[in-house]
Amino acid sequence: MQTILGATGQIAVELARELNRAYTTDLRLVSRNPRKVNDADALVTADLLDAGQTARAVEGSSIVYFTAGLPPDTQLWEQQFPTMLRNALEATRAAKARFVYFDNTYMYPQDDRLLTEATEFAPVGRKGRVRAAMASMVLEEMARGEIPVLIGRAPEFYGPGKTQSITNTLVIDRINAGQTARVPVRDDTRRTLIWTPDASRALAALGNAADAFGQTWHLPCDDARLTYRELVALACEQVGREPSHQVLGKWTLVALGLVSRQVRELRELLPRYAHDNLFDSGKFKQRFPQFQVTTYRQGLEQMLAESRRHHV
Repeated sequence: MQTILGATGQIAVELARELNRAYTTDLRLVSRNPRKVNDADALVTADLLDAGQTARAVEGSSIVYFTAGLPPDTQLWEQQFPTMLRNALEATRAAKARFVYFDNTYMYPQDDRLLTEATEFAPVGRKGRVRAAMASMVLEEMARGEIPVLIGRAPEFYGPGKTQSITNTLVIDRINAGQTARVPVRDDTRRTLIWTPDASRALAALGNAADAFGQTWHLPCDDARLTYRELVALACEQVGREPSHQVLGKWTLVALGLVSRQVRELRELLPRYAHDNLFDSGKFKQRFPQFQVTTYRQGLEQMLAESRRHHV
């Protein structure tokens, strides 16, 4: 049995679809309010802050995926995320299962260096420090060697459904709605974005490859690395509009943060938008050469087509 902890987010939903399609129909989905993705899914209600509930939810699993998310609230992250992860690791160890940790890039330096699996952590801000501590906890578990452990790390998302990201909210959703796209900080720096279904498919492939454990993996992205100016032009082309966007400068975003909690919570990420974001996923592509990465054009076509269907 393969178990997904934190099973209601976009990554978890796509992961459940892919596992069911390609690997096993014996899936257990765990969250506070779990919902079926596939007909055969087993649902378990559990609070990952409770060690006993987490242990019961994981019991009998062969592979455990940690895809739990929290709202972008710094205090909540500091108070809850490390406990949730610790409980998940202890439960997985007790079940003698494999552990697959879905990670982000908040702990990396926010400059224009090429980011590989060997890049040292240099977190900027409190959320970055939380994610660095969590990744370190997983690396310690990996080093302990009692259970097989791997990390799958993704850069910023864009994608269908309920994908939550700055790019979705400020750029693609606004173009979809006939509004002017808003670009944070600069429109000429190259971005590495991951299509959320690709992240989930890659996580499923790693979890079901015995030789992938004991390592960190950068999940696969389109190496085109478009700037926001190019991304806006590509999206506008698909909806038959002249490209237009507005750059929100750093001080504009700081000022908006005074009135918007959501913007305030994103402020520690702003340095990354002033630099090229060069996230390297060559290691994954070499190990899984058959994996088809969704191009930016394909991803945007799918998102905009989905949006049109919903508005018909």
